[in-house]
Amino acid sequence: MADIPQRLRDLPLWQGEIEATPLTGGITNVNYLVKDAERKYVVRLGDDIPLHQVMRFNELAASRAAHAAGISPEVVYAEDGITVLDYIDSRTLTEEDVRSEVYLPKALDLVIRCHREVPQYLRGPVLVFWVFHVIRDYAATLTARESSHLTKLAELVAIGNRLERATGPFEMVFGHNDLLCGNFLDDGARLWLIDFDYAGFNSPLFDLGGLASNNGLSPEQEDWMLETYFEAPVSDALRKRYGAMKCASLLRETMWSMVSELTSEIDFDYAAYTEENLMRFRAAMADFEQM
Repeated sequence: MADIPQRLRDLPLWQGEIEATPLTGGITNVNYLVKDAERKYVVRLGDDIPLHQVMRFNELAASRAAHAAGISPEVVYAEDGITVLDYIDSRTLTEEDVRSEVYLPKALDLVIRCHREVPQYLRGPVLVFWVFHVIRDYAATLTARESSHLTKLAELVAIGNRLERATGPFEMVFGHNDLLCGNFLDDGARLWLIDFDYAGFNSPLFDLGGLASNNGLSPEQEDWMLETYFEAPVSDALRKRYGAMKCASLLRETMWSMVSELTSEIDFDYAAYTEENLMRFRAAMADFEQM
């Protein structure tokens, strides 16, 4: 966006002059911390990103519903390409935090509340986020744009199709679908879940697999997570379906990064991120093949 500081100053909600500071760390959107005479806000700037299935009307509906459910900050203003959220004085979690005994139960509780409570507050049209469609669509984009990863695509799509068959039968919930550690905030008293760019109806196994794969949960922690979520012992059949979806989560993150290598203007080493996630995906697939 051209002249972001001026566009921020022109927003109609401020009380007096503002101070705007870029927030680092985001790899999809541009974010600012804005302070006016009365309070602080987080401003997210970004248009629709159809290549990543990101549509801002959907993100806004999910963010408002998540706040109504008590798991996410309030949306205080929105217009095309801009969302202003209440600022939470907090820190983002690390992967080590998420897999700790202190934070993992709290993080899982937020995921459960997202799945079970957010749909009660959703209004208007919202999307389905089906990871296997996303994988196929990413492959088409990478092919059309002559990605450096072209030689990998046929294999990756074939694996994705095989994983799709292995993950059913399907239950549907409203998922966050991007459970990176940086999307959990700790304000010292509780956790918050943020950034609903990819939210949509999905299998619960996608979020559970993403929570595990993005944060390095151990097999024992994964069994605990599944038992806690489903309130029952983990069967071999569930473990197999979950393992397939965890692989799909890692495959999607890998291909998201491949596309971002070609399209994103954010200063981030997407090539290194692709390789990191491809390694995680290959390791998860090796484990899945042994099930």
